[in-house]
Order: sequence, then C-alpha cells, then structure tokens
Amino acid sequence: MSLDHERYVELVLRCVESVPRGRVTTYGAIAEVVGAVVGGGGPRLVGTVMAHHGGPVPWWRVVRADGSLPPSHQGEARQAYLEEGTALRPSGNVDLRAAFWRPPPREPRQT
Repeated sequence: MSLDHERYVELVLRCVESVPRGRVTTYGAIAEVVGAVVGGGGPRLVGTVMAHHGGPVPWWRVVRADGSLPPSHQGEARQAYLEEGTALRPSGNVDLRAAFWRPPPREPRQT
C-alpha cells in the first residue's frame, strides 16, 4: 500500500493547526490520527513533513514523546511557550501531563 503523500502532508499540517494555544501534541499522536485516515506513516514521517512543510503552522506545538524539541528549535519554541502560557518543566521541556492535547480521531477516507 502506498501513502498518498500530498494527502498525508495536508492532514498533518491541518492537525498541527488545530492544536490550541498553550497546548502541545506529539509526533506519535499526530501519526496515529493521520495514519488511521491514510493507512500508514509514523512519528518519523510526521517529523519529515514538519521539517519540509511545517514553517507556516505552529510547529512548536509538536514535540517529542518526552516533551522536547530538537536543540536547534528550543530557543524560538521556548519564547512561543512563554507567550502562550504552555506548562514547562524545570528542564525546559514541555510538561506533557499539563499541556498535552490529543488530536481528535478523523474519519477514515472513503475509497
């Protein structure tokens, strides 16, 4: 089975756009929701989509499973977290217990 890449990108970006201010989700949570619609993909594919297409969306609201971002993005993301009131841990990572937002399930695509 082959993923419809354009559809996957569209759904990932739409999912990221729906994350409320002050909240975050994970690459894995997005992969779970989007993968149910398009039939595949995982956290790494979501990361690839974000790396290539995520500039226009609130990318800082998507974090690793431990609440961190790649080091190259931490400074800019931290500023956004502070502006949005996102709960942070003393380590600087997002406090996932307080800030995690689970993307709602989407209906599978009709074929």
